[in-house]
Amino acid sequence: MVAREGKITGWLRSAPPAVLTFYAMATAFTTYFCMYAFRKPFAAAHFAGMSFLGTRVELKTALVVSQIIGYTLSKYIGIKVCSEVSRRRRAAALVSLVLLAEAALIAFAVLPPTWKVVAIFLNGLPLGMVWGLVVWYLEGRRTSELLLAGLSCSFIISSGVVKDVGTWLMSRQISQFWMPFVTGVMFLPLFLAAVWLLDQLPAPDRGDVEARLQRAPMTAADRLAFVRRFAWGLLPLLAVYFFLTAFRDFRDNYGVELFAGLGYGGAADAMIFTRSEVPVAFGVMLCLAALNLVRDNRRGLAAAYGLMTGGLLLCGLATLLLDAHLIRGLWWMILIGLGSYLAYVPYGSVLFDRLIATTRFAGTAVFAIYLSDAIGYTGSVGVQLFKDLADASVSRVAFFRVFTYLLSTLGSVLLIASGCWFLASTRKRFAAEEPAPAAPQLELTPSPSGRGVG
Repeated sequence: MVAREGKITGWLRSAPPAVLTFYAMATAFTTYFCMYAFRKPFAAAHFAGMSFLGTRVELKTALVVSQIIGYTLSKYIGIKVCSEVSRRRRAAALVSLVLLAEAALIAFAVLPPTWKVVAIFLNGLPLGMVWGLVVWYLEGRRTSELLLAGLSCSFIISSGVVKDVGTWLMSRQISQFWMPFVTGVMFLPLFLAAVWLLDQLPAPDRGDVEARLQRAPMTAADRLAFVRRFAWGLLPLLAVYFFLTAFRDFRDNYGVELFAGLGYGGAADAMIFTRSEVPVAFGVMLCLAALNLVRDNRRGLAAAYGLMTGGLLLCGLATLLLDAHLIRGLWWMILIGLGSYLAYVPYGSVLFDRLIATTRFAGTAVFAIYLSDAIGYTGSVGVQLFKDLADASVSRVAFFRVFTYLLSTLGSVLLIASGCWFLASTRKRFAAEEPAPAAPQLELTPSPSGRGVG
């Protein structure tokens, strides 16, 4: 699709590092930002008074769950596909996946309500692999934390923006069933341009490889070896992600209902999703970008765990403040958004990039990302069905508050356990790599450099 050594690629190879970093961040951000225009606009609609097949499950819940099931299956498929795909095929794969998702939105618009659930499943099925294909361009670089922080901001901001766009389209007499397709059409040209520009990025250079390890596609044997080697650290990490993804998805998919339950709505609260998500995105980006200042990979891994644990504790604190009537609902949504994304975003970005670099395991962070995503979205489906089937009488706001306390306490404990295991398991290797102390000097004359060895 693209000449690998075109003019832009050659220019980027010789450009100052700051220019390359900005280019990579901007193109990756735009690519994934536009992808959300094909995934999330339908969440702006209420589908009020409609149930699925006459059951207690609301049509919106059925649509959300169906898309997540497709998205989850995509993550399981992506464990193999995204960890094995070659550089030459990434751009074509990105475009193909999004076009398939947009085609499913046409079916969503024209099919009867029962079959719309199938259409939205088909919409989610290709989109789950987009993240891994974009991360492939960014991982394994000395500036990966900064690049992945920028990429992570894309889905935080875009989720709010595309829902506001969807709300605006419905106010212009576009039906709630055609609105997702129209939103996708609006963003498609920008998506295609962003993918083409992203594909011009040169591969990581020698300095990147020395600092972060060569990243190569993983075979089935490599993936099994990774899981076996790190099982005791991965298990609590994946358990947290099981609930954390459900929490993040509940806040995202039912934001309309949560804000309504908190007393928001109407013209005075226009663009409320953008207003709530922009501060979250910039807060997350600043925190993750700060991790780029930590050059030592093991300390960077510890800092990532500390950031994630702090995010979960912030969710609990914000809910305590809401219950004590010390903050309003909008601030609660912002603070739990910031806290949950501080814990959630590193899974898809800096956590596993640092883990690969720290353990020196030959492979790619994309595999670990997709393993956790597959587990996480399975949890998302379970929690949303539990709410409608087992706890239907409780409002979504009340359910979410209890969920926040559970995630904050249990999640923090499990993250600390996982972090301690990984740091302890790498301590011996790092100690062995430290240079031996210099032999005692008999003469008192200082060395020409005035410094000791190492």
